[in-house]
Amino acid sequence: MNARRRDGLLRQRDFRLLWAGETTSRFGSNITGVAMPLVAVVTLDASTFWVSTLAAAAWLPWLFLGLPAGAWVDRLPRRPLMVACNVGSLVLLLSVPAAAWLDVLTMTQLLVVSLLTGVANVFFSIAYRVYVPFVVPREHLTEANAKLQGSESAAQLAGLGGGGVLAGAFGAVNGLLADAATFLVSTLCLLGIRGKEPAPERPERPQALRKDVAEGLRHTVRDPYLRVLTTYGTVTNLLLTGYQAILTVFLVRELHVGEATVGWLLAGSSVGGLLGAIVATPMARRFGTARGMLLCKFATAPFGLLIPLAEPGWRVVLLPVGGAVLALGVVSANVIQGAFRQQYCPPQLLGRVTASVSVANFGAIPVGSLLGGVLGGVLGLRPALWLLTAGLAVSSALLLAGPLRARRDLPTEPPTQPPAPSPVHPPVHPPVRRPARPSAESTEQGGSPEPADSPGPADRRTLRYAVPEQG
Repeated sequence: MNARRRDGLLRQRDFRLLWAGETTSRFGSNITGVAMPLVAVVTLDASTFWVSTLAAAAWLPWLFLGLPAGAWVDRLPRRPLMVACNVGSLVLLLSVPAAAWLDVLTMTQLLVVSLLTGVANVFFSIAYRVYVPFVVPREHLTEANAKLQGSESAAQLAGLGGGGVLAGAFGAVNGLLADAATFLVSTLCLLGIRGKEPAPERPERPQALRKDVAEGLRHTVRDPYLRVLTTYGTVTNLLLTGYQAILTVFLVRELHVGEATVGWLLAGSSVGGLLGAIVATPMARRFGTARGMLLCKFATAPFGLLIPLAEPGWRVVLLPVGGAVLALGVVSANVIQGAFRQQYCPPQLLGRVTASVSVANFGAIPVGSLLGGVLGGVLGLRPALWLLTAGLAVSSALLLAGPLRARRDLPTEPPTQPPAPSPVHPPVHPPVRRPARPSAESTEQGGSPEPADSPGPADRRTLRYAVPEQG
């Protein structure tokens, strides 16, 4: 039966196109993840602070545009919006090799390109997450997210390694041409999707954008599951990007690694992400979605302490090993969380809830990048890596602050609200039934009512979320 389900998803042409386009785009983006810092370090001789600032610029738009972008995504058709973001990113990336060929490339241009492609990424990322449930049937969402996360990790593995090879063979600047080409492929795949996306729901009386944003933010903050997962994601992203922002500088200047080897060492960490996507679904089935996610996080986070132990020579392998185990935990949890949000959040709020979570999580990335740069400059690269990876090792304890620790599985449907009591009409008590001879009146009204302590349909659904499931 599992094989039939997998085949059924792979036979869906629209999902295959979406999957292929996103995988290709991720491949190119990871080439840029190696090429852009190398352009700054090797071509422009940038300092550690400016390299970390470049990493921060790509994520800074989440802080300023993330929340209103979620409200706009809920109002606009998603596929045309994603196509527009792809085309804009393609043009921006082509400007870097063009400027280099004309010998006018500056750090300012790199920062502007990174910032504007970050703006496009904000809108694309939110629209993409909201668009997936329209392409994939509800029962296949976990499998679809596992495939998307798995191919993302595979693209990261190939892209980081390929980025290093391209940088070594043709120069870091020319590696950006590959990313521009992948945006073109992603656009063609999106245009090839045949399924018609339903028009976004529009309220009878449209409310101000500010109120739409506030509604999604309130839902995220008040829900105990979304609140604890968002808090944890924010803290871990702060620490993860803090050490990742200075990793290229650490490899080049302290471990004396060449350009091509940098890409392959970073790619080695992506192997863990690929494994994480593979094991996520079996772990969720075996241990439950909540317990499986906790196990992934607590078992993998301490391995980040291997990263600052890396030294020139054979001990350089400790860096990709530590990164790979960290990636395994991050990706496997992302698969579970992605399906959870797509099933759990009300459809009309999904864009705004996704934006609220993403603003907190991705908004921490530029702060973390700058933090890594500052710590690397003040303390030195290796002490900064020790501090940041030690924080990662203990950060999983935040997940125990909410309801996750008491559940086997995460809920799979939006929580229901109990009906509000009527302020006008007094409560009506059912007639007292005599067990021997029911009255004619009660017989005419439809027979025996449910027992008073038996929940009705709505109550049963509410109790599903009020009582923790037992493993």
